[in-house]
Amino acid sequence: MITRKQALAFLRSQQLNQKIIKHLLCTEAMMRVLAKKFAPLKEKEWALAGLLHDGDYLPTVPVEEQGIRVSQMLKAKGYEIPSQVAYCMAAHNWSHNGVAPRSKMDWCLFCGDSLTGLIVATALVRPDKSLKSVTVASVLKKFRQKEFARGTRREDILKCEEKLGLKLEEFIALVLLAMQPIADKLGL
Repeated sequence: MITRKQALAFLRSQQLNQKIIKHLLCTEAMMRVLAKKFAPLKEKEWALAGLLHDGDYLPTVPVEEQGIRVSQMLKAKGYEIPSQVAYCMAAHNWSHNGVAPRSKMDWCLFCGDSLTGLIVATALVRPDKSLKSVTVASVLKKFRQKEFARGTRREDILKCEEKLGLKLEEFIALVLLAMQPIADKLGL
């Protein structure tokens, strides 16, 4: 299986912009925390799916192939990725590529992908621009303001209740808890 170091080297070779790299670090951290809750023995696989899922977010990759093409790109470079990781990366883009989430891992990435962006946006409007001062209450407040971070797929995030058995507040708390320790890497 591809190592984290190799995954980071792959991402750098794709020349993704820094915002995408930071997003990938957020989703890696999120998936690591969620794996500890739902599948502790699979933490590395879950984290890898979070880290690599947008490795094909490039102008040359059509939106309906994003999440799918990244696995092909990795295999072409000689990297092995578990089939459940490849499927999870594809399923995060279900609305565009038709690959529906099936497993808890798939649903965690699908539901949490947009939440990481909402949390970052919430931090950026705070006076200190720091993740450390973001609270569940402040994210919830912004979640309810539809005009705030309009690209946030709130309906995807809300699936956490049905698909993960987590109340929205609990889901936000877990993802925020995952992201705060890497705030320095994010510049937040």
